[in-house]
Amino acid sequence: MYVKFVPPFHFALEDDDDVEESPFGGLTWSGRADTVAEFVRMPLFDADEMNNKSEAEIAGKLRAAPYAADLAREYPGALDTSASAMKALAEALQAFLTSETMSPFTSKFDDYLRGKVRLSPLEMKGLTAFENRAKGACNHCHLMYEHSNRPESSLFTTYAYDAVGAPRNRTVPANADAKRYDLGLCERTQKKMPSSDPKWCGSFRIPSLRNVAVRQRFMHNGVFSKLRDVVALYATRSTNPTLWYPQGKAFDDVPDRYRRNVNTLSFPYNRHEGEPPAMDDADIDAIVAFLETLTDAPYRAR
Repeated sequence: MYVKFVPPFHFALEDDDDVEESPFGGLTWSGRADTVAEFVRMPLFDADEMNNKSEAEIAGKLRAAPYAADLAREYPGALDTSASAMKALAEALQAFLTSETMSPFTSKFDDYLRGKVRLSPLEMKGLTAFENRAKGACNHCHLMYEHSNRPESSLFTTYAYDAVGAPRNRTVPANADAKRYDLGLCERTQKKMPSSDPKWCGSFRIPSLRNVAVRQRFMHNGVFSKLRDVVALYATRSTNPTLWYPQGKAFDDVPDRYRRNVNTLSFPYNRHEGEPPAMDDADIDAIVAFLETLTDAPYRAR
């Protein structure tokens, strides 16, 4: 959803007083593609995902699909060769995923921005905590404008990258190998605009929070299945790390040599172990209630 707003991968100054450029944009958690058409190839040929062996295999599936005639009508001759079939598939998916259908702006929050509805007291408390630097400080990364009546101004991300230090997902079979890590941005292989500097290891693109309440998994490694756990992690990661890293080592999904990259300076991460967290349980519940207002109309029944 809302993928048409994701900018191509680039480096830019994040703030006016910055002296060093930061990475932004690109599709996937680590910015490995700049367009949907480029991205399409990745899951189709990845051995851990759809595991197609070749473009010829994809073309054969397209020729046998019930929509083959529609595809050929839209892209004359596309099914004649493997390369043209793959190109048509990528362009068709890009057309759909960047269409208005996939950016509907039909959430309760959008209607709130338009002045059509009011948020409940709990949702308003969550919005306040979301913006408050002494509470969630979420708006710094998940950018929104409460007082703009243009929903497209509130995409709930800056498209920047951050090293959050999510706990290791031990249910992922590959993670049985203690030496196996997903290093994120620094493993992006594009040479045109490289991001291989070790300082980017452990960083992943900040996602939009639109429709976040109907996701089934959270964080780049899918470690959480409940939205509340994500908000609670942000609140208590620094003040009570043993809640999240039961093996006794903080940031256990980042190799030792890169743990210095994990963000420990921004609100609310900048507290110390044993201190009161920036948000209590009531604040966490309120933020979750607010995030539920970002669900578009077709998905509210979930």
